[in-house]
Amino acid sequence: MIAEQVQADARLLWDYHQMGHAVRPCSVAIGLGSHDLGVADTAVELFKRGLVPVLLFTGATSPTSRGRMPRGEAVHYRERALELGVPSTAVLVEPNARNTGENIRFSRQVLEDAGVTVSSVLLVSKPYEERRAYATACKLWPAVEFVSASTPMTFEQYVDSIQDVHLVIDMLVGALQRLLIYPAQGFMISQSVPPDVMDAYERLCREGFTSRLITADSSTR
Repeated sequence: MIAEQVQADARLLWDYHQMGHAVRPCSVAIGLGSHDLGVADTAVELFKRGLVPVLLFTGATSPTSRGRMPRGEAVHYRERALELGVPSTAVLVEPNARNTGENIRFSRQVLEDAGVTVSSVLLVSKPYEERRAYATACKLWPAVEFVSASTPMTFEQYVDSIQDVHLVIDMLVGALQRLLIYPAQGFMISQSVPPDVMDAYERLCREGFTSRLITADSSTR
């Protein structure tokens, strides 16, 4: 059972991590690899709405996705898109990225190699990764306009889909830590964090939701 204060703090972080962008037509949709096939489903939905002419899925594997996606996140995303009716000619794959920075850098190279002219990107991620992905992309590819997108759902709905509330809260806390420390390391742009969100983050850390926090010597981005 999760305490009421913990749930309230988690919802604050959940809401903050989402950018609230209105989706619009863009040059491409980039789906950031993870354990969540919902990212691929959302990218396909945007494609079918005519908002993008091409999809690019990026990602190798990680400890949280290896069991579910042994062939790699981007490969499984592509297979999902084809199952949902997207033509193979409209799907590109970048299978090597192992962190958000590599997702952006490697995707940019794949698009250049494919001759895709990019002025804007629908950046599709898990709901709680929207802000982190946006901040990273804006730092590494400043000439492009990014629009954040994810599967519309509440914190409670996402927990129900994952069936592990502790893992979800750990992820929310870890994503916020990166927003706090990575700008100084040159990995992403800086964004303001409201005081109530900071207070919630600190309480959740004290409650032990720290498995996704990184140490000073970690290179994972």
